[in-house]
Amino acid sequence: MTITPEQSDWFAATFTMMVDNVEQVVLGKRHVIELAFTAMVSEGHLLLEDYPGTGKTSLARAMSQTVQGVSTRIQFTPDLLPGDVTGITVYDQKTGEFEFHSGPIFANVVLADEINRASPKTQSALLEAMEEGNVTIDGVTRSTGVPFLVIATQNPIEQAGTYRLPEAQLDRFMMKASLGYPDLAATIRILEGTADVRHELAPVITPQALVSMSDIARGVFVNPLVYDYIGRLVEATRLARQVRMGVSVRGARALTKAAKTWAVAHGRAFVTPDDVKALADRVLAHRMALEPEAEFDGVTASAVIGQILLDVVPPSRSDLA
Repeated sequence: MTITPEQSDWFAATFTMMVDNVEQVVLGKRHVIELAFTAMVSEGHLLLEDYPGTGKTSLARAMSQTVQGVSTRIQFTPDLLPGDVTGITVYDQKTGEFEFHSGPIFANVVLADEINRASPKTQSALLEAMEEGNVTIDGVTRSTGVPFLVIATQNPIEQAGTYRLPEAQLDRFMMKASLGYPDLAATIRILEGTADVRHELAPVITPQALVSMSDIARGVFVNPLVYDYIGRLVEATRLARQVRMGVSVRGARALTKAAKTWAVAHGRAFVTPDDVKALADRVLAHRMALEPEAEFDGVTASAVIGQILLDVVPPSRSDLA
């Protein structure tokens, strides 16, 4: 499908309105809001590694209100069971039938708070839902809803009593980002009361319209040389000497899908190497596992991605013309 200029213009204008809407309550974090909506439109999920009290719940609630959807919050704890996430089937003695009670995973925006505090068994309950958008309980498959976005959070400081997310689950997240603390100006606005973080936002679009945005994003043109560039970046992560496990094919597909959405959100019907560069760290870094020696020396996955972006030569504008 080739998108028309009218579709591209509508997408870019709508994307900007959605970001503007959320920025009313999540102050000074426009770039992270753009990343979150990019993940949502690209049918991916977002992992936020952040300190407590930085607005993660406000972001999830505001995004849900913006797309006229339903948001839920799951507080992950060591005693949380998989059924507490997905729901359970209960026997009704009056009717003599089993009745399904849906869990909080059935929503448009799900905030999985401090996901690394739950046991691996409970963490894995998210896997099918995140990958397929479905949950299978007692042999019956149920759709979680459309659109569907999981925003999972973990505390980067306090690690006592936590379970590290396995690589297989990290790979399910399209992006990893951080809200961080607001800057001084935003903090003063919050303190002065000019920003009401509990303010109910008016919806900008309907869930059905967001599905249409996803369809448009899939139609963005990608030059074969840009595909080659993405492939060479991913291959470089597997060959880097500091890396024990490089980026998977799922990671390469996620970068491609996100770059398409990022391009049309900025008014273009085609992907440029700069779109790939803008998202490479957010999409690829958390999918890599470093060698223990590299971690001991203070090397980070983001630093490795940064060096790879310098080493791998992108196609030039003349080649893409």
